[in-house]
Amino acid sequence: MSESRLAQKKAVVTSGTGGIWTVRDESGETHEASLRGRLKLPKNSPLKLAVGDDVMIDRDPGGNHWAISEILKRRSQLARRSPSGAYGERIIAANVDQVVLVFAAAKPEPHLRMMDRFLVIAEANEIEPRIVINKVELVGEGTAQEMFAPYAAAGYPIHFTSVKQSLGLTELHDQLVGRTSVLTGPSGVGKSSLMNAMYPGLNLRVGEISESVNKGRHTTVGALLHPLPDGGYVVDTPGLREVGMWELSPEDLAHCFREFREFAGECKFGDCSHRTEPGCALREAVRSHAITQARYESYLGLRDEMEGEKKPQAPSTKPRRR
Repeated sequence: MSESRLAQKKAVVTSGTGGIWTVRDESGETHEASLRGRLKLPKNSPLKLAVGDDVMIDRDPGGNHWAISEILKRRSQLARRSPSGAYGERIIAANVDQVVLVFAAAKPEPHLRMMDRFLVIAEANEIEPRIVINKVELVGEGTAQEMFAPYAAAGYPIHFTSVKQSLGLTELHDQLVGRTSVLTGPSGVGKSSLMNAMYPGLNLRVGEISESVNKGRHTTVGALLHPLPDGGYVVDTPGLREVGMWELSPEDLAHCFREFREFAGECKFGDCSHRTEPGCALREAVRSHAITQARYESYLGLRDEMEGEKKPQAPSTKPRRR
């Protein structure tokens, strides 16, 4: 076996948006690596290297230069629309296991329409969402649970946390171990404080990506993959707003609201928009309080937004598991 073959390792891409990528191998060592020439595919190729990708790397015989020789199959991805606005995608994070949505019980007041948007994005990308309600000491845990009871009833896992009271930190920590998690949410909700309380000494500043990642470029800052001490990664991205809902059709939107699914397929008309059509089972569920008025209004607002956008579309070939 050649020296080059002996040096081959499996690694994960932790940062990079251009020719040089930082990768972390299974022993925890980091390397700078370039793409092998055969992987520098045409611009319209569906295969693009992204942060979070599992790759094979090898080193040139007698040298210290590492190169990425293979991109392994992805299990999931978060994509945003191409910067040009044309139909197409740019992968901002690959192999994500869960999207952790962090909101505060107060200061700032929870923006539930934003939470609904983020949940839809996670569902549309077929990635498990997890809700964290932080700063519960400001309202009391019982009040916080009552505020978000509709989300718990819909089947979303929810953690109620307080850094000041050391509440819920162990349970949340256990859900991060061994997983690749995107942490997102509004400013000021305590994402960094949560991470540093669970991982003392990590000094992770979630949402404040180093400018060096994108130095000299005029494109959107790329994602970073932070390894966690006891296994797993946290993905720091420019925000889920960058991902958006561009690939999701308005007709599929109702299926991204978990509690809507059992009703959406029971409507009189198969193409029911759940607005004014007769025999709409979803609207009847709202009237009977099986679905909250607030969640229904979120759906209507998002559907109006999606149908009002004027952008190129192409038929989706991605199978949906519903």
